[in-house]
Amino acid sequence: MGRRVTAPGVFPSMAKILVIDDDPFVRTTIRRILVRAGYDLWVAENGDQGLECFKRDRPDLVITDIIMPEREGIEVIRAIRAIDPAARIIAISGGGRIGAADVLAFAAKFGAREVIGKPFEPSELTDSVARCLGPAA
Repeated sequence: MGRRVTAPGVFPSMAKILVIDDDPFVRTTIRRILVRAGYDLWVAENGDQGLECFKRDRPDLVITDIIMPEREGIEVIRAIRAIDPAARIIAISGGGRIGAADVLAFAAKFGAREVIGKPFEPSELTDSVARCLGPAA
C-alpha cells in the first residue's frame, strides 16, 4: 500500500499529494521535487495500490502514470472520478508504443486536469501542481 513521505524538519503544506507510478526512479524523482517544495506525499507502486490509498487518504491531488502493469492510469483516473468527480489529477507518461501525446490526450479526455510528458523538468511539475491546487482549480 502507499507510503507517506515528508522532508525531515520541513512542515508539510496543507496539500496532500498521491503519486502513482510503477517506475522507482520516477517515484523517487517526483518525491524529491515535491517534498523539497513542501508538499505532503504518499507514493504507490501501481494503480491498485494508488486506488486504495486514494480511498483511504483522500489526497488533494493525484499524479498518476498512464502506462503501468496491473491497472493502467486511464482506469485509475476513471475509478477516481467515479469516487470523486471533483478530484484533481495530473497524468504523466512517456507514452509507450503509441506515443506520449496520444496517451496524454486520452488522459485529459477521461479527467486529468493537467498532463505532463516524460521526461519533464522539475519546474514543469511544480508549476502543474500549483495550477491544479490553486484557487482557480
